[in-house]
Amino acid sequence: MNTTLTAGQITAYRDNGFLLLPDFLSADELTEWRDAIESAMEARGDAVLPRPDDPLLGASRTVLYQRINLWMDHPQVRTLILDEKIGQMAARLEGVDGIRVWHDQALYKDPWANPTSWHQDNTKWSFSAQHAITIWVALDEVDARNGCMFFLPGTHRRRLETDFPTGAPMNAILVDNEDLTAIDPIAAELPAGGCSFHNGLTIHAAAANMSRHPRRAMTCAFMPDGATFNGTQNVLPERLVQNLQVGDVLDDDEQNPLIWQATDKT
Repeated sequence: MNTTLTAGQITAYRDNGFLLLPDFLSADELTEWRDAIESAMEARGDAVLPRPDDPLLGASRTVLYQRINLWMDHPQVRTLILDEKIGQMAARLEGVDGIRVWHDQALYKDPWANPTSWHQDNTKWSFSAQHAITIWVALDEVDARNGCMFFLPGTHRRRLETDFPTGAPMNAILVDNEDLTAIDPIAAELPAGGCSFHNGLTIHAAAANMSRHPRRAMTCAFMPDGATFNGTQNVLPERLVQNLQVGDVLDDDEQNPLIWQATDKT
């Protein structure tokens, strides 16, 4: 796993709100990731989330086939997702002292599945933070034909007033944000085993899958250590939400494990 980040890459990420790393996994590591995710998806069955008291969430199958928090019930996925080297990459890109898992998410876009419309991630989550970040690992080669992501560079500096579901019309975001049409989208085309990182406020979308094969990806969203509850349940189970007040720190290690922390915070 190539976890090296240059100063130029970190600067580019902070300027644009995303970074593409085409040589993230070796061939052997890619096989390991594919096997682990396929096994976890099969074991999970029809449940989007792992626990009986989890909220019922899920995108329409016309857009995505998704399973969330596979790390919680599959040891191999846990090893991959809770890797401190990935946590350190996320922390370096965002310039924070600690990184916790928000949730992982296997995202399979079926053949001929619809586009995923423009949206921000962090506006849906249970915490509001400038330094949320997601890694998106391509388990298959992705391009504009089979559903790669597109980013609007620089949009991580603003928070949209309206939340847009993944199945909304692609131009829904323009209702209150016509100025976005002045930004040229960047296609996040990656080889299998490549990855991208993007900030939780970077506006992004994904194309339709116009191929005969699924477009498979494994992602994990991370939050900065110390992030606080904003009142939105999202993927949090009832057992936690019932005992949370707005402003409480989200530091339950069973739900949001700390995977990297700076040893010297001075």
